[in-house]
Amino acid sequence: MDEAANDNSGPAVKRRCPICSRAASPEFKPFCSKRCADVDLHRWLGEGYRVPVALDDDMRDSPDPE
Repeated sequence: MDEAANDNSGPAVKRRCPICSRAASPEFKPFCSKRCADVDLHRWLGEGYRVPVALDDDMRDSPDPE
């Protein structure tokens, strides 16, 4: 096996906070601070993040489960 392919000594990738784009902090990774981590959590809990779904014709005609 080629040892050069397993060399992990390359330059480290600097991650950015997905909320504010500042440098990520190791303590709050991948965020820069507790505030940005809390903002992200609030978005998840408030359904701010959604996955788009395409409904089939069968699903459109069926009644909502209650």
